[in-house]
Amino acid sequence: MIWLSHSCAQVKKLTNRGIFITLEGIDGTGKSTQMRLLIKHLRQRGYRVVETREPGGTRLGERVRGILLASRTGKLAPLAELALMYAARAQHLEEVVRPALARGALVVSDRFNDASLAYQGYGRQIGEATVGVLDRIICGTTQPDLTLLLDLDPGAALARAQGREVRRNSAHSRFESQGLKFHQRVRAGYLALARKQPRRVKVVSAGRSVAEVQAEIREIVDRFLNRAGKRGDRGWGFGIRKTE
Repeated sequence: MIWLSHSCAQVKKLTNRGIFITLEGIDGTGKSTQMRLLIKHLRQRGYRVVETREPGGTRLGERVRGILLASRTGKLAPLAELALMYAARAQHLEEVVRPALARGALVVSDRFNDASLAYQGYGRQIGEATVGVLDRIICGTTQPDLTLLLDLDPGAALARAQGREVRRNSAHSRFESQGLKFHQRVRAGYLALARKQPRRVKVVSAGRSVAEVQAEIREIVDRFLNRAGKRGDRGWGFGIRKTE
């Protein structure tokens, strides 16, 4: 689903084009909670925020999400899984992400294309090259400006995720049911990406309290947005102004 912030007060707008921030991590790292708190913080600072998620974010994407995550979904070929992810992503980009960025909004997404590299490229062992081909075709130059990677030992993360499902009395998702080795490969993929792109991907240790993790996330995001605003004042994009 998508939520737009409309305040009667003045709202900060990112001129030229918006900024795209993503949250990533294996299941059980607390992404949903941290994203909710971050969105609240950004709106309190006066930003016009578009909140979304993957797979999902559109009517079609949510239907694909149901197929991909449902424990009742039968054996799905790794390439079929990857193709479904990018089909939903293409619609997400067309309907949500690119229009919002063009309006100068701040887009925050629970997962984006890094998840495909980690889950299908590493977890399903399809490989980076195959994922990269689809990414160049579907995403092109629309890439996250900042990615927050919540990192946690896979054993601890799975225990958290399973405990959450017990509390909700719901079934584990297909990905949660893949086992420890699968999630170890996914984490390795995320960390490999962080080593390759340290300026964009910021690793945040998720093994602490919710408040401690959120404090670090806010510090990273605020620092990034402040720098982006200063660059924009010199015509480098990401300029911040207030709309009437």
